[in-house]
Amino acid sequence: MAEGLDEARRKLDDEYGQVRRRLDKIHTALDRVDAAGPEDDLYALLKDLEDVVKEVRTGGIVGSGARGHRKALEQYRERKDN
Repeated sequence: MAEGLDEARRKLDDEYGQVRRRLDKIHTALDRVDAAGPEDDLYALLKDLEDVVKEVRTGGIVGSGARGHRKALEQYRERKDN
């Protein structure tokens, strides 16, 4: 049982790390919104921020994003509770 828990923890840590590494994209997009002035297209900047957040949350085309972390967390909690 400990072996299954260890594997679940490794998967959880991996998924967490993947999401954390992508947070820089969100920070960059947010910084662009924050630095915008009255003559900048706030709508477009906010749309870009929204798209980046969605990509980090869902994983985009290739990855699983925070959704993968959620699944790994559920599996870890199940194994930890048993």
